[in-house]
Amino acid sequence: MNYQETTDWMFNQLPMYQLQGASAYKKDLTNTHLLTNHLGNPHKELKCVHVAGTNGKGSTSHMLAAVLQEAGYKVGLYTSPHLKDFRERIKINGADITEDFVCTFINENKSFFESNDISFFEMSVGMAFDYFAKEKVDISIIEVGMGGRLDATNIITPIVSVITNIDLDHTQFLGNTIKAIAAEKAGIIKANTPVVIGEYTPETKAVFLATAKKNNAPIYFASDLISENYPSDLIGDYQIHNKKSVLQTIKLLNSQPEFKITEDAIKTGLLNVVKNTGLQGRWQQLGESPKIICDTAHNKHGLEIVLNQIQKEEFKELHIVLGVVNDKDLDQILPLFPKNAIYYFSKPNNPRGLDATILSDKASQHGLTGTIYNSITTAYKKALEIAEDTDLIYIGGSTFVVAEIL
Repeated sequence: MNYQETTDWMFNQLPMYQLQGASAYKKDLTNTHLLTNHLGNPHKELKCVHVAGTNGKGSTSHMLAAVLQEAGYKVGLYTSPHLKDFRERIKINGADITEDFVCTFINENKSFFESNDISFFEMSVGMAFDYFAKEKVDISIIEVGMGGRLDATNIITPIVSVITNIDLDHTQFLGNTIKAIAAEKAGIIKANTPVVIGEYTPETKAVFLATAKKNNAPIYFASDLISENYPSDLIGDYQIHNKKSVLQTIKLLNSQPEFKITEDAIKTGLLNVVKNTGLQGRWQQLGESPKIICDTAHNKHGLEIVLNQIQKEEFKELHIVLGVVNDKDLDQILPLFPKNAIYYFSKPNNPRGLDATILSDKASQHGLTGTIYNSITTAYKKALEIAEDTDLIYIGGSTFVVAEIL
């Protein structure tokens, strides 16, 4: 199979959360262990930083990678989901995994995947471990897909674990209380392995402290320990918390003999995250006059910060191109949106996308009015057509919405 055929097979033949939602969720790590044993346990050859959290884990992972690259290391980076191309998930020093490696890996292991019901996410994780081991990276930054305890990435023994924050998201899998979700995320805390906590509340702090104590894991609350705030090319307001997690993690890496990360590397890395890693969709400006901002924030915690930042901008009229997936609690997120904006409702081009009519009806119950469009692209074009130079266009509500206009 060529690259297109290979990725089509991956997306269509096996459960993939990005497309199918709940049916793709695996409730244990049996298959992951089966797969990595089949591959010769490449993850055991890797030095890893493991990053979990409800929001910010992608930005934190990319910032860490950017800094470590500036420090001269060969850095593997595994994140999810992708925006445009599967290969975005697996990078070394900002370069996507090659099409050849993807094709060879899948073609060589296809019969094993089929006979053992290996999921899309499991094979992606296995591919990343195999690629990083074969390419002999110095360090791998591994982002959790969902939760932590039962995530396919959670077979690694990292040198540092990071948990950015906790909020209600994916409640059908992780639990419907903050405490329950914190316990799932805390599942990445390993014996005698330091863990960095980004944001916390008294409720989540208690969970983290108890889990760390049980595992004899040194615990560091970055928001209490870090006062520096270096500038970054990631300019979303929420990045201040992620930067603290990154700085505390770098301190822990620097305490190990094999790493030396200078302040210059930290400063330069944080200023060049997009250039070094190719990260997209985090308070990304796509145009000026009118100013156009897109952001992948999609739950209450993330959207609250982004929408507050929008209100700090200067504009005459606000245009919001909005789409969501069908498992979002709209009563949680719609009250966050401003009533004095023009809305362009549409369904993301994804099987999990919520019908725009349902979104529009629900939005009107919260005082948000606008027009329904048959695609995100059409909605965006209409916003561009209507908006004046002094206006602001915001595109968001889902990773998939942002992916369609990039």
